[in-house]
Amino acid sequence: MYPTGQFNGKVIAITGAASGIGLETALILAGRGATLSLADIHSEGLQQLQARLLSDHNVQVLITTLDVRNVEDVEAWVQQTVSRYGRLDGVANLAGVIPKSLGQRGVSEQDLDEWDRVLSVNLTGLMHCLRAELKAISDNGSVVTASSIAGSTGRRNNASHTASKHGVLGLTRTAAKEVGARGVRVNAICPGRIVTPMLQSAEDGLGIRVRPGDPAYPDIALRRDGQPREVAQLIAFLLSDESTYISGADISIDGGWRC
Repeated sequence: MYPTGQFNGKVIAITGAASGIGLETALILAGRGATLSLADIHSEGLQQLQARLLSDHNVQVLITTLDVRNVEDVEAWVQQTVSRYGRLDGVANLAGVIPKSLGQRGVSEQDLDEWDRVLSVNLTGLMHCLRAELKAISDNGSVVTASSIAGSTGRRNNASHTASKHGVLGLTRTAAKEVGARGVRVNAICPGRIVTPMLQSAEDGLGIRVRPGDPAYPDIALRRDGQPREVAQLIAFLLSDESTYISGADISIDGGWRC
């Protein structure tokens, strides 16, 4: 059991905070005393989360509607966070998208607009965030990025997502080398199948819903999908002082899919 004041005095920023893993990360960190700066493209979800956090916890919460593809807006968000709270101790970069044609088209049939959309959010958007965050983060801070099982393996009919998540690992490792002398850690999480609104929306759009026991269900050792809170617990660990000698790592949380 982690202490309720584990993150007292620490300012943590989260992108993709309005739902799924980002939402659960915000709930955990608020429960442990963090001051939060939450960003997402979905303003209604952010407002609902802020109300919930302020109702349940004695914490400060700044919310910002943000599209990570807009570099000026990303820089303004980071600057506003530091201006409001005086520091930035940790970041969870969780904004991302899944292609609408997930598992349906090979490279030779890749939709170019979809390619641009996925790469611009998952990879270029992350670069925008890291570019601003690494200038602002306090010494001995921690940054978490969101790759995927697709970031370390080839994924059939999933070119844009796979390429973007491989890129996330490259950015993460590069950033870790650049800021390590300041004691700043940068790590990537690599989730497998996690029951998030984004995954459910993608499957609904394709008219599929894969379940354990189905022939199409992947070879996951634990024979179940993961829950957002399980991933959020890992993110909280990486942002905490419990992980001060972990940097440049890509950490799988996939139920034994990749093993």
